[in-house]
Amino acid sequence: MKCYICEKGELTKVKQPYRLYGEYLGDFGAEKCDKCGEIFYSEETSRKMTEAAKARGLWGLNAESKVGQSGTTLDIRLPKKLIEFMNIKKGKTVKIYPEDKRRLVVEL
Repeated sequence: MKCYICEKGELTKVKQPYRLYGEYLGDFGAEKCDKCGEIFYSEETSRKMTEAAKARGLWGLNAESKVGQSGTTLDIRLPKKLIEFMNIKKGKTVKIYPEDKRRLVVEL
């Protein structure tokens, strides 16, 4: 079968390692294009990946937060689930830098 994206490569069945937020969730059946490398999962496989993420407590870590203000500085509140996953403690020093004008990186 031809690739849905590049329409040039052939899709072959593979076992693809899957990670979410850097955590390995397992190898899942997929189809991979031999030209562009795009990977396609079936609906059933996607459900299994979601179940694995939920079982590991990784589901729902993505969140939105509004920028607030404290004095003359701005702050961003972190949700409890993310704090627990990252093991962030009050007083811990972090490194903050822009990756580009739309992405801010916080390293622990």
